Amino acid sequence: MNPAARLAGATVAFGGRRVLDGLDVTVEPGEFLAVLGPNGSGKTTLLRTLLGLQRLDAGSVTVDGRDPGRAAARTGYIPQQRPFAPYTPLRARDLVGLGLDGTRLGPRRHRREHARLVDELLDRVGARDYADAPVGALSGGEQQRLRVAQALATRPRLLLCDEPLLSLDLKHQQAVADLIDRQRTEHGTAVVVVTHEINPILEHVDRVLYLVGGRFRLGTPDEVLRTEVLSDMYGSRVEVFETGGRLVVVGLPDATTHHHHDHSDTGEGH
Repeated sequence: MNPAARLAGATVAFGGRRVLDGLDVTVEPGEFLAVLGPNGSGKTTLLRTLLGLQRLDAGSVTVDGRDPGRAAARTGYIPQQRPFAPYTPLRARDLVGLGLDGTRLGPRRHRREHARLVDELLDRVGARDYADAPVGALSGGEQQRLRVAQALATRPRLLLCDEPLLSLDLKHQQAVADLIDRQRTEHGTAVVVVTHEINPILEHVDRVLYLVGGRFRLGTPDEVLRTEVLSDMYGSRVEVFETGGRLVVVGLPDATTHHHHDHSDTGEGH
């Protein structure tokens, strides 16, 4: 069985600065990988590379043993949580349905089958009660459940998540994290989550990929999220504490105090 994703010597540079520099990482089926790091560290670039939207300057990348562009049909993507406008003319079930045929031209085929699949996806994420509601009238947590359902529509082998819990309250953070993890455990989907706050997903994470200044560390949370490791990566003292089952990181250069990983990272902008 092919790895869900593999990068070998992956290098991407912008304006002479290497955002990714010789990155080596293999994501196995059913693995949950959290990608952490400050703004501009390459997290969004990594996702774009796995989506086939960013070419490497050096190295190689495969998704399910193929070029990422050719594996797009089996790659799910959950974007950052951005609210829909209140009067968006789209129902909840319509949004989910786009995951099934949003890239297909022409009339929809097998309408009954399409409706059945949409209902199954809505049930899976607990959104059946508001299936016919306008998306703009739903809460942020409800909208994000729909994005999860949309991403699962193609039964992805690899699920890429870009800050999927951003702007959600704790209750909805936990609910969405559990939905993503259930896809991994029940269907063997590999999950890669870019996040600024690891605590809501910490119990699910197998490994952490930490990116800083073109450098990277890869390992279990206990191996990577350590005072000596982060201090070495940042070149200055960074303290990591555990309190009440939560990780707290203090002294990161890009802010004063962080509750791991509160970088307010919305992407590199590349």
